[in-house]
Amino acid sequence: MARLHAPVRIRWSDIDAYGHVNNSAMLRLLEEARIAGFWGHDPADVAPEDDLPDPIIDGRPGSGTMTVIAAQRLEYLASIPYLRRSLDVQMWIGRIGGASIDVSYEIWSPVGVEPQVLYTRATTALVMVDAASNRPRRLSEAERAACAPFVEAPVQFSRP
Repeated sequence: MARLHAPVRIRWSDIDAYGHVNNSAMLRLLEEARIAGFWGHDPADVAPEDDLPDPIIDGRPGSGTMTVIAAQRLEYLASIPYLRRSLDVQMWIGRIGGASIDVSYEIWSPVGVEPQVLYTRATTALVMVDAASNRPRRLSEAERAACAPFVEAPVQFSRP
């Protein structure tokens, strides 16, 4: 199956006193990748060098759907130092439910940098919420079809 690849840059403010990306900043990196991969965007608003994936769910403001986080889990495998090149955040769908999906992630060192380092594994449970009623709503057939090429086994954590 295919994975969505989202380039995500580290901000200087993401680095803590230990010289690596702070654990709380990691949630922002996942959010940036998730927005790139799952929110609709106008192609005219995307710079060619950004190379964003085509979104699979239109969860941007005004779309009628909110994607709300129900749960997150992260496993830190290696410290991420300050890097000037974008990290390669790989995402796939680990589970499709009635009104939710589980997004699996692997955060890798920048593309083309050797050796490749897997820094973090994570998963986020996203619930589709109708913006008008503020209630969960079922995934549409079109959303399920858009997710289908990206379905793989859920991320496997090494710690229980």
